[in-house]
Amino acid sequence: MIRRAERKDICQIAEVHVASWKTTYRGIVSDTFLDSLTSEQKVSQWTRNLEQADPILLVAVEDGKVVGFVSAGNNRSDHLPFEAEIYAIYILKEYQRKGIGKALVNAAVTEFKSRNWESMLIWALEENDSKHFYEKLGGKEAGRDQLQIEGQFHTEIAYGWAELT
Repeated sequence: MIRRAERKDICQIAEVHVASWKTTYRGIVSDTFLDSLTSEQKVSQWTRNLEQADPILLVAVEDGKVVGFVSAGNNRSDHLPFEAEIYAIYILKEYQRKGIGKALVNAAVTEFKSRNWESMLIWALEENDSKHFYEKLGGKEAGRDQLQIEGQFHTEIAYGWAELT
């Protein structure tokens, strides 16, 4: 089930965020950095996110447990011509490849369309195998940038959809 996030979900969202980073980015980002991440650190970030005016923060729930989430809103990139952006999408490893990611993206797109946004983008690390998920959904490479994490530079790829059909 996909639904809007509620305040009661914040701790579980933070747990999904940290667990997903530790499984997705192991071998890409330094182990020291990943091992230092805690869900307690992320609670304030997701509390602030939920308190923003009209946030798009949706959760995937199975058996009463948050197993994934998507955070989205206005495109933050002033040099790429898209209206909306998926800022983050994370799913616990054991729930991946079950259609939850596609359901979360579709739910975000529904939110975008309700705001009359007709295009979107998402950024993914080039080394992240999950980038193929965006390609399968029809995302086309729209740009590249560098992201620094703990002094290490990584290439990010922007995947864009010119039309949300």
